[in-house]
Amino acid sequence: MKDRATRIVMVIVAVLLALLVFQPYVNTYLFSAREPRPVAARGDLSDYEKSTINVFEAVAPSVVQVVGLSGRGPAGGDPSGSGTGFVWDAAGHVVTNDHVVANGSSFVVRLASGEVLPAEVVGQAPNYDLAVLRVERQGGLPPPVPVGSSADLKVGQTAYAIGNPFGLDQSLTTGIISALKRRLPTSGGREVADVIQTDAAINPGNSGGPLLDSAGRLIGVNTAIFSPSGTNAGIGFAIPVDVVNRVVPELIRSGRVPTPGIGILAGDETLAAQLGVNGVIVADVVPGSPADRAGLRGVDARAGVIGDIIVAVEDAPVKQLSDLTDRLERSGVGQTVSITILRNDRRETVDVAVVDVGEQTSRMRRP
Repeated sequence: MKDRATRIVMVIVAVLLALLVFQPYVNTYLFSAREPRPVAARGDLSDYEKSTINVFEAVAPSVVQVVGLSGRGPAGGDPSGSGTGFVWDAAGHVVTNDHVVANGSSFVVRLASGEVLPAEVVGQAPNYDLAVLRVERQGGLPPPVPVGSSADLKVGQTAYAIGNPFGLDQSLTTGIISALKRRLPTSGGREVADVIQTDAAINPGNSGGPLLDSAGRLIGVNTAIFSPSGTNAGIGFAIPVDVVNRVVPELIRSGRVPTPGIGILAGDETLAAQLGVNGVIVADVVPGSPADRAGLRGVDARAGVIGDIIVAVEDAPVKQLSDLTDRLERSGVGQTVSITILRNDRRETVDVAVVDVGEQTSRMRRP
C-alpha cells in the first residue's frame, strides 16, 4: 500500500514537471497569433489633435529646406550648410535666417514635394538674423504662409514649429510660448527686441522655419536655441513676426535694411556696470555725424573724463545699448529724437537726427 502511494506521488510530480517543461510550447501552439490581428476601433481624434493636424497640413507645403553650396555654376560644389525657410509671396521669395545663408556661395531650395530649385539671395539683414532668397521658378509654388501678429501674443498659448532638423524634412514640434520680450544678440552686433521664447523643440536645421499659432499664422521665425551641446534643451527663440513683416519688404525692395543710428561708439556695458552707470556711455563720436553736430562728447582718456551718458530717448529710459537701438529703430531713419544725457552729474536734453549708419561703419557697437 505504501509503495503504491509512493508511485502515485511520483507520477503526479512527473506530470507537473512535464507541464512546466512543455507549458511554453503549449501556449505557443494554443495562443499564437498566426494571422494579422483585428484592428481595434477608436473614437474621434481630440480637438487638440485635429487642430495640430490642420495646422501642419495647411502650412507644411509652404515650408522648404534651404541648402547652401560652396561653389557656383551648375555643379554648385559641396553643401556648406542647410536650414529651413518658407514661402513669403507669389513672386517666389523665401524667408530664412541670415546665418543660414551667410557661408554659402550659391543656394538651392527643396520644396515639400521633393523638387529642388536654384535660388539666389536678394537681401540680408544680419542685425535681425533674416534673409530673403528668390527661387528661379516663380509659377506653381506653394501658397505663402499666412502672416499673424506678435503684438498680442500671450505666454502659455500653443506654438508650432515646422522645419528640417538635422536634414529631416517636414518635422513638426509643438509647445507653448514660454516667454516674451526676450533680447537676442545677432551677428550684426546688435540685439533684436521682443524676441519670442518657446519650448517647442528647435534643433539645428530648424533655423529659418516658421513659428505658428493655433490658427496656422506666422508669429515668428525660429532662429536659435540655448544649449551648450547645440541640441534642443527646452529653450528656443524666434524673431517676432512684426519685425519680420517690417524687415522682409525692405530686403525685397533694396536688398538691405537701414540701420538707424546717431553716430556714436557705445562704451562697454561690462565697464559701465562696474562703474555703476545706468545708461549708455558715449565712448566716441563719429566726426560729422548727427551726434557730433548735436555736441555729444566721448571719453577723454587724457583728462580721465568719462563721456556723456545717454539715459533716455523721447523720455523713455535707456539702461543699456539695446534700449537705445530699440528706440532709434522705433523712431526710424529721417526722424529727430530728443535724447537725455548725463554730463558732469547734470541732465541735459539735445535733439539728434536719426540716420542710416549701416553703410558708414562696420564697427559692431556703433548706433
